[in-house]
Amino acid sequence: MSTPTTMLDLDRFRATPLQHEPFDFLCVPGFVKREHLEALHRDYPKVDKPGSIPLGVFPQGPAFDALIEELRSEAVCQAFSEKFGLDLSRYPTMFTARGMCRATDGKIHPDSASKIVTVLIYMNPPWEASGGRLRVLRSPNLEDYAAEVPPDEGTLLCFRRTDTSWHGHHSFEGRRRAVQMNWVRNSVYIWHEQWRHRVGAWLKNRTGAAPVHY
Repeated sequence: MSTPTTMLDLDRFRATPLQHEPFDFLCVPGFVKREHLEALHRDYPKVDKPGSIPLGVFPQGPAFDALIEELRSEAVCQAFSEKFGLDLSRYPTMFTARGMCRATDGKIHPDSASKIVTVLIYMNPPWEASGGRLRVLRSPNLEDYAAEVPPDEGTLLCFRRTDTSWHGHHSFEGRRRAVQMNWVRNSVYIWHEQWRHRVGAWLKNRTGAAPVHY
C-alpha cells in the first residue's frame, strides 16, 4: 500500500530550531514542498480584496482543500505541539486566506489574546519588494527587529502569541498571498472572528477602510 503524498515538509520543520528571542518563533522556507506549489497557486482562493477572508467566501480548488486538510491533521498538530511545548490538540483551529495588501497594511501588533499559536504560510513568487516582509520585533518599533521574512511561496512563519509578540511590515500595495492558521482558545472566538471578517470585508468593499495585514 502506497504512502499518501504529503504537501508539508514536517521533517524540515522538526529540524529547524525554535527561536526564543524576542519571543518563540520559527521560520521554515520550503515548508510546502516545491512539487505542490504550482497546483496550490492554481487552486488558491480567488481573493481580490484586502484583509483576512474566511475560507469558503471565495472559490478555491482541490489542491488548496488538500493543504487545509493536512494542516488540520493529527501529525501537524503533534509536530507543532512538540515544537512549542504545548498540547495544541485541546484547542480548535481557525483558518483565513489573504490575497491583496494595501499600502496602509502591516501595522505593528502582537495578535489577539485569544490566539495561542499563529501560523502563516506564504504563497507568492520570489519576493523582490522591500515592503511586505514581515518583521519579528523586539518592541513596537518596526526598525527594532530580530528577523525579517520575505513572503516567498512555501515559506512558513509561526509564533507563540504573547503580549509582546510584536510583528509588522513596511508598506506594500498589491498581491500578497498568505494562509493563516491559528490555534485559539475556544470556538466562540472562531465564530466571532469569521463574522467580523465577513462584515469587515463587506465594509471595506463599500468604504475603503484599511485592514490589518500580516
